[in-house]
Amino acid sequence: MSMRRDLFSRARVLVVGDAMLDRYWFGEVSRISPEAPVPVVQVNRIEERLGGAANVARNAAALGARAYLLSVVGQDEAGDALARLLEQEAVGAGLSRDPDITTTVKLRVIGRQQQLLRMDFEARPTYEAFSEKLQEFHARLEDCDCVVLSDYGKGGLTHFGAIIESANQAGKPVLVDPKGDDWERYRGATLITPNLAEFRQVAGNWLDEAGLAARAQGIRSRFEIKSLLLTRGEGGMTLFDEQGAHHQPAEAREVYDVTGAGDTVIATMAVALAAGLPQTDAMRLANRAAGVVVGKFGTAVATPEELF
Repeated sequence: MSMRRDLFSRARVLVVGDAMLDRYWFGEVSRISPEAPVPVVQVNRIEERLGGAANVARNAAALGARAYLLSVVGQDEAGDALARLLEQEAVGAGLSRDPDITTTVKLRVIGRQQQLLRMDFEARPTYEAFSEKLQEFHARLEDCDCVVLSDYGKGGLTHFGAIIESANQAGKPVLVDPKGDDWERYRGATLITPNLAEFRQVAGNWLDEAGLAARAQGIRSRFEIKSLLLTRGEGGMTLFDEQGAHHQPAEAREVYDVTGAGDTVIATMAVALAAGLPQTDAMRLANRAAGVVVGKFGTAVATPEELF
């Protein structure tokens, strides 16, 4: 497997999408508030981690690839924190700072090793910020081996069609982590990586594995998507392509936290494909990486040592 680790170091991944900052406030809970029936958390530790598209880029870099992120964030303290963390994680970043928005932040309050509350802060970027990112995307396309569109529905991606068309013309695979039920905007992508809930939103229900396969192949055909990787939690993952279905059972590990597991899956797929591995081999590595990160707290990464 050392050969594959060396291959990863030459992989170049360009990530475009909704970057966000994950904040964790850890504390002790020893009493109930006299003001309302809620726990009082005595905060004693604060952590910040890359989230969303930034976590995808972080995961790619952790595997040894050269990762570059294009995103729009606010001209604020959270945007500064994102830029600082990206530099620490060796992720190249083209961050447009939009003074009219706040950087997306997910703040989680943790007491007694349980999440007690999550607060989200977000605003949609302006059209001018989108256009600037599209121009930089075209400039950087030639210097990458694989493109990832990380759509979290926060407004950081609007030029889906132009991005996918440009990548296809340049012969670069485009991987999409989808959001919502409008998959028309992902038309022509190389690979799409929905989880069960996201897939059901678009495909509807099915009765058995044959019905699932029919739905998946129908979606592939309808939106001209070459491959569909369905992540199924404890059911593992299934890759649907023109050859049929390829299934990989979940790695037998204790699940501690599934936060960011989808980011790890698409990042590992991107790095492996950028390194020239076949999709089925890439899926096996992505499945293994997912098994690693769900055993860790919060948004996390898998390292080459853990994969190989």
